[in-house]
Amino acid sequence: MSKRNTQANKAAARERLRAERERQAKREKTRRQIVVGVSIVAVLAVAGAVGWGVMEMNKPSHWEAAKDEKNVTAPKNTTGENGTTVVIGKSSAKKTLELYEDSRCPVCATFEQTVGETVHKDVEAGKYKIKYVGATFIDNAANGEGSKNALSALGAALNISPEAFLDYKYALYSAKYHPEETDDKFKKDSYLIEVANSVDALKDNKAFQKDVEDGTFDAWAMKMSAAFDKSGVRGTPSLKMDGKLLTTEGSDNAPMTVEDFTTVVDKALKG
Repeated sequence: MSKRNTQANKAAARERLRAERERQAKREKTRRQIVVGVSIVAVLAVAGAVGWGVMEMNKPSHWEAAKDEKNVTAPKNTTGENGTTVVIGKSSAKKTLELYEDSRCPVCATFEQTVGETVHKDVEAGKYKIKYVGATFIDNAANGEGSKNALSALGAALNISPEAFLDYKYALYSAKYHPEETDDKFKKDSYLIEVANSVDALKDNKAFQKDVEDGTFDAWAMKMSAAFDKSGVRGTPSLKMDGKLLTTEGSDNAPMTVEDFTTVVDKALKG
């Protein structure tokens, strides 16, 4: 082989080597760019997720938003600011018995199961009117939703009629349907509708069901709960007449038997 050919071959080999190094350098540069790009996207994604999570944590819950709602839809058969005055009974009744209850309250359930029928009969007879004030403090203590959701459903029943409201309230507190205090069963719309189907006026009532599922009276329920908080009443069930708490003689508690209830109410009616 001539010296010239040998030099040419060496030059060609060097050129191939140079070209191969350039290709490798380009591939490495491209790879680094892809890695950096993916890393930036990943960092941005994590930052976005963290930002979204912070926003979600700071975003008010549905019930907190309902509490601050300005345009409140109140049920029919209510009066007062935001419809939070619920008085049921004959206009001829001279006095009004105020009844404070929380739908999840187990003692309220005992009261309703024992005394509830007597209250209904007294109201129908015109012995007194009843003013209902709903509370949701058990939800606050247990981080739940059932008290609020049931109160909203009671608003949907009241929107049908006062009688439907009373019957539905009685059903919610019944031994058959009232859950344990630790069981937040009333947070489920489906369960509230199931209970309502035991009430003649609410059975398969599409208007009632829609209001429950749409949360039509959620804001009203929160305004009602706020009215309870401002009442000065500290527990449920509580009874008041003429601004005075009605308790069993010798006790600070509401009467829990028909006999005690009738005794304290009759005394208050005469006072």
